[in-house]
Amino acid sequence: MSNIRNRSAYYEYHIDDKYVAGLVLTGTEVKSLREGRASFNDSYCYFHKGELWIKSLHIAEYSHGTYHNHEPLRERKLLLNKKELKKLESKLKEKGYTIVPLSIFFNDKGLAKIEVGLGKGKKLHDKRETIKARDTEREIKRKYGI
Repeated sequence: MSNIRNRSAYYEYHIDDKYVAGLVLTGTEVKSLREGRASFNDSYCYFHKGELWIKSLHIAEYSHGTYHNHEPLRERKLLLNKKELKKLESKLKEKGYTIVPLSIFFNDKGLAKIEVGLGKGKKLHDKRETIKARDTEREIKRKYGI
């Protein structure tokens, strides 16, 4: 079972809240995800008619799929409770907030789940601080063998 992470999300955004949502997928998409063949490049979440959708999440076509194979960049619906959806939608109306996909994983029951975060974009100096903190942490681990 693979856990696919969006590594650039933590670099680009301050993540305030995290939510675990279900994904509406087809069979070949699930098989492709189990192989770890997905990319978060420029993907984001948005609301349409009170439902949360993810756009430009690339799930590669399944290698053994036939003409029933899925479209790699199609928009997919995310499943959350109404209470969580209302909370997210109200936060999105505030300036600078966006919903960013963080990771895709399979839970204990074998269902595909996506972790989304409510993020606020970082400024350039914040990104520099993130790089500096990561480098010092790496140096400490190297020096003390942690």
